[in-house]
Amino acid sequence: MQPYVSSEQNLREFSLRAVLIGLVLAVVLGAANAYLGLKAGMTIAATYPAAVISMALIKLMKGTILEENMGRTVGSIGESVAAGAIFTIPAFVISGIWPKFFSLTNYFTSSAIMFVGGTLGIMFVALLRRVMVEDAELPYPESVAAAEIHKAGAQGGGGTKILFTAMGVGAVIQALVQVQLFASTWQWFVYFKQNSFALIAKGKAALAQGGLYLTAPGISPAYMGVGYIIGPKLGALNFAGGVMAWGLMVPLIIYFIAPYSMPADATMADWFALSAAVWKFIVRPIAIGGMLMGASFTLFKMRKSLTTGLARSVSDVKKAAAGGHTVDRVNQDLPFFWVMMGILFAAVATFLITWQIFHVGFMVSIVAALVMIIVGFFFSAISGYLVGIMGSSNNPISGLTLSALVVTALVMVALGVKGNAGVAAVLGVAAIACVATAVAGEMLQDLKVGYILGGTPWRMQMGDILGVGLAAAVLFLPLMILHEGDIKKAAETQIIQLEANHVSSVTYLDKTYSINELRQLPADQKKVVMQLDAGFGSPNIPAPQAGLMAMLSRGIVEGKMAWPLIIVGMLMGFAFILMQVRSPMLVSVGMYLPLGTTFAIFLGGCVKGVVDMVAERKGLNAAQKVRVENSGVLVAAGLIAGEALVGLLFAGMTFFEVKYIIFANPPAITFLVSLAILAGIAVYLVKLPMNNAGAADEPAPPSANF
Repeated sequence: MQPYVSSEQNLREFSLRAVLIGLVLAVVLGAANAYLGLKAGMTIAATYPAAVISMALIKLMKGTILEENMGRTVGSIGESVAAGAIFTIPAFVISGIWPKFFSLTNYFTSSAIMFVGGTLGIMFVALLRRVMVEDAELPYPESVAAAEIHKAGAQGGGGTKILFTAMGVGAVIQALVQVQLFASTWQWFVYFKQNSFALIAKGKAALAQGGLYLTAPGISPAYMGVGYIIGPKLGALNFAGGVMAWGLMVPLIIYFIAPYSMPADATMADWFALSAAVWKFIVRPIAIGGMLMGASFTLFKMRKSLTTGLARSVSDVKKAAAGGHTVDRVNQDLPFFWVMMGILFAAVATFLITWQIFHVGFMVSIVAALVMIIVGFFFSAISGYLVGIMGSSNNPISGLTLSALVVTALVMVALGVKGNAGVAAVLGVAAIACVATAVAGEMLQDLKVGYILGGTPWRMQMGDILGVGLAAAVLFLPLMILHEGDIKKAAETQIIQLEANHVSSVTYLDKTYSINELRQLPADQKKVVMQLDAGFGSPNIPAPQAGLMAMLSRGIVEGKMAWPLIIVGMLMGFAFILMQVRSPMLVSVGMYLPLGTTFAIFLGGCVKGVVDMVAERKGLNAAQKVRVENSGVLVAAGLIAGEALVGLLFAGMTFFEVKYIIFANPPAITFLVSLAILAGIAVYLVKLPMNNAGAADEPAPPSANF
């Protein structure tokens, strides 16, 4: 294949402006994906938005197409680092390893995990690039689309305008939600009539009384954007999990336990609290069992691809070790010696982290480093192979990470590791492998774009090392802001309620705290003293994958897993498989997430279904449908990015205790305004893509659907 820029040409590529633009995008898109992943349990591929933004900015500076390629490459890597981080780093908090999230030790540990994992993924890719990128059997659909976007960039900047306008819309709506100008939530409890069943013994009956918790969809452009991107079928599967959790399991359990746990004068708030407790402590572990079965089934379905990827990775390393590098610019990777040094650095760093920070034994730390290198290499190769087939958006990172965690945990248990040190070591090794796997998939996708455009591989690899380094240094901060900001917001809300009820103090473990003392406590201490359901693992920041990792690591290492509930969930997941449910994992994630979240994602999926239906009724041809598809994805991605960035901004304001709420308790009638805003987002997601369908005789653009 002849690249767009031939090997003999030496256009400006690794320029300061291209790298700086890429680094800024790496941080911005990484932070946005961290926000989205923690709240919705999903991330979106950053290649397409990064391509559009880098192309627009570098064209303003009259840069080259290879500079655009460099900006996109560096910019998109932050998303993969964020994906690896959010699946694992919050697990240290959820599992109780880190009672306090922010400390210098935790910051350096998290940054080291992200940097070591990211560097390792890039080193493995440098070994595998030649064969995997040049393989005609791997279509790399998203890479081809991104490359065509760069090629077609001279035709105009319409895509940039769509993206930034949607970001503005998402930002404004999220700002209005944060200041509470109107009611952003609505909930109600429908009571069931008391009944009795002869279930105990002759002459005795079991009382039953309960109800159904109802809520409206979350007022969130980001959730609707996610639903639009994944489409109506996957959006419906995700919402089906929420309906099962809140429409079947929670009411059923409450129906039989409420008569024995609720006071006779229970208020609606008491019923809300009971519903939330049943969901958190009973339904969510069942959902984790379903996620475990879903991830296992996903890997089983890919067994042929996984086996092929493993076999190819071994042969590729042999070829790389034997040399065979060409002098062509477009085929120059990082030197083999430096790649080996990078892998050795990752192994030594993993050893030091497990030995000195997690305080695991010397020999066990050596074994942990070896396990990480082996598991990380094979899963990185598999990740790259799957990205080549399906694109990074469909890469089962959580399933691969889950496998890495289980393997590591079993090895640690076999070596006699126990307690918090063992749990921390398992999470640390799995986190490094997770980041390496995510970065490897994204890096190979970007290298394929470079292969089409004529980029220099070693320069792209060096750029990504810089991107990984900056993302690793920075991404702990948005995680901290989201976690502690949510705790502080929940604490302040509860303090306001205490003051309204003329309560002047709170007692915890025989110590009494005044209202003023409560306000002065650090965030994580506030959570404990005030018994807040906030921060990582709470309804606002559920972090489903991290919750799964936390439960599995502690359950395997310490034998404390809620096995009855996990097994029930696995059987439920097996039933989904027998019913040929398209994605048992997505249904289980829907059970784990708050109902308002899955409801909003479902609405976004329905909107995408409406767009497809309107396109069919208007008789749009294939080229017009592709333009509608591309415009819709840009609008959805813009809504997501806009909300995420403003959400982080307001979380930071809460973190620094800046007052910004207009109404502490907005009038209930203002929820009608919320519904109008949801309707407005839906109309926006339909009309703007349809308005960009173009003329029927225009040539078809590349499909950028991810």
